[in-house]
Amino acid sequence: MTAIRTGVQQADQRESVRLTHYAHGGGCACKIPPGELEEIVAGLTTPGGGGALAGDLLVGLDHGDDAAVVRLPGGPGALAAVATADFFTPVVDDPYDWGRIAAANALSDVYAMGGTPLVAVNLLCWPRDVLPFDLAREVLRGGLDVAASAGCVVAGGHTVDDPEPKYGMAVTGTVDPDRLLRNDAGRPGMPLSLTKPLGLGVLNNRHKTTGEVFPQAVRTMVALNRDAARAALTAGAVCATDVTGFGLLGHLFKLARASGVTAVVDSAAVPYLDGAWEAARAGHISGGTRRNLEWVAPHTDFGGTDELTRLLLADAQTSGGLLVAGEVPGAPVIGELVPAQPHRLVVR
Repeated sequence: MTAIRTGVQQADQRESVRLTHYAHGGGCACKIPPGELEEIVAGLTTPGGGGALAGDLLVGLDHGDDAAVVRLPGGPGALAAVATADFFTPVVDDPYDWGRIAAANALSDVYAMGGTPLVAVNLLCWPRDVLPFDLAREVLRGGLDVAASAGCVVAGGHTVDDPEPKYGMAVTGTVDPDRLLRNDAGRPGMPLSLTKPLGLGVLNNRHKTTGEVFPQAVRTMVALNRDAARAALTAGAVCATDVTGFGLLGHLFKLARASGVTAVVDSAAVPYLDGAWEAARAGHISGGTRRNLEWVAPHTDFGGTDELTRLLLADAQTSGGLLVAGEVPGAPVIGELVPAQPHRLVVR
């Protein structure tokens, strides 16, 4: 009888705790603003170019790609290792769902490079004197389940006593170095495909403010980008990135800049989650989204696009889809890459 009562109490406790109220930001919207981040990391490369290893670093810090890629020993035909880390504050109140979302988001960096995740370690920050560890266990369980669905082993991790809860993973995978997806390989004439709809930021912000639950947002965030990456590779794509905290426009700007092209976006072709426009009209715009728009605005020709559309195109996504320079079956084409123009981005 005591065990039953304890289980009920724990379930009630999970339902009553609003995890999002313990975070100053939500999900990938809590990233350091992209402009500030670029100033911080400028010039931070291995002294001397890394010595003998310099030639083995296939993707590093230069263009702000989704993960680092290093060629493994073995001569011709050898694979390369993909390494990334991603963690953030609660984006939803349900601890299990938060764990699933954070894991899918971390794994996405490997998929965005065309790779396969192999092993992950947990990164957990927890206010141990404020929130019960029963909730932390649910977060970790969610991460484990999503990693298992990806065929990725979770082997331990690292924990820190922190006033603000944060969770994510460091992930290592492999990739064929001759079939990399990278953000500097775009060329004029390539169409742009988006594999998940936008609107996650405004729906998550509304959830944090009102407590409303949006199952369509959760389903989108926990969905792996594995199939989208495979489809992109099968279609012959060589250029891609995932859409997360810097929003569609922020990540597209980085891709266009790295590739030396201009990206044209057909705003009417961009898909959105149900309820996204309503949440935006109600004012559920995160500070991260506004910073994204401020960052890309000097580099963008918005034409006659209205302010709300601009904000949604810059909406800070959490575990968003892949943005692929190429056609991906089942994904809408939202624009194209063209020769470089005075603006890196053009929104029609």
